[in-house]
Amino acid sequence: MDENYYDLIIIGVGPAGLSAAIYSARMGLKTLVLGESLGLAAEATIIENYPGFRRISGLELVEKMREQAEEFGAVIHLPETVIDLDLKGKIKSVKTEASTYKCGAIIIATGCIHRKLNIPGEEEFKGKGVSYCVTCDGPFFKGKKVAVVGGGNAAATAALYLKDLTSNVFLIHRREDLRADEILKRRVIDSGVSILFNSEVKAIVGRNFVEKVVVFNKKTGEENLLEIDGVFIYVGEEPQSGLAKKAGVLVDDEGFIIVNRRQETNIEGVYAAGDVTGNVRQIGTAVGEGITAAVNSYLYLRGGWYGKEKVGV
Repeated sequence: MDENYYDLIIIGVGPAGLSAAIYSARMGLKTLVLGESLGLAAEATIIENYPGFRRISGLELVEKMREQAEEFGAVIHLPETVIDLDLKGKIKSVKTEASTYKCGAIIIATGCIHRKLNIPGEEEFKGKGVSYCVTCDGPFFKGKKVAVVGGGNAAATAALYLKDLTSNVFLIHRREDLRADEILKRRVIDSGVSILFNSEVKAIVGRNFVEKVVVFNKKTGEENLLEIDGVFIYVGEEPQSGLAKKAGVLVDDEGFIIVNRRQETNIEGVYAAGDVTGNVRQIGTAVGEGITAAVNSYLYLRGGWYGKEKVGV
């Protein structure tokens, strides 16, 4: 048998992909997991709502999943970027920057990427004061002034994390109230983070590095310059479904992969799980979808629980 042939290839090394790998490898499928990074979940500073862990960092949780998948025999190539998919026929092809692999079934668990503001200065100052990851870049701003843009759980958690590092944190949100869970709202308010409601960042300004942001108040119509050293942007996510769509997988108007209750896409032998499907974007949801996709991949490859018909080479 071709050494580059696997029963199942999972694209994505976040909670959905790794949960699928744990189940598929444990069920005896030769499993390969490919991905560029551990995903957005690994960036979470603290997770308090994943069952079984009162408090755990996203990175620690995802690493535990990775270790468990490898213990059951899953092969994980990280980082290895997938650049093309051929999903026609019984045997699928996955091309990466390093090699080409064949498989009988695929689970797409590519997750999401951070949504951008698409304002002047954002691209220019990326890595020079503009960031989308507090755990990655927060320590560089110790003792400095920073702004977090957004109003959901991720933005609130980022602001709280930065409050312990920096001299001043501004949380800039376009609405009258935060979308974050009530417990996070209270923590942000009690922490002393300066919240600018009904406000939008219109531009990021500086010379070599970020120096100011232009803040527009939607209620008063006024624009003000806010002097800061860094901007952390948390305004939602967009699905990484481009390769799947190009290969013929159906997506909805927002780019999320369309699946049924078995996590099946419109192409036989191709499944999708996690944030890329547009369900409730939580780690617990991703884990459940990954497990569902893995079990149904097994049933597809083995022709049911009693192995009436196998798919493979």
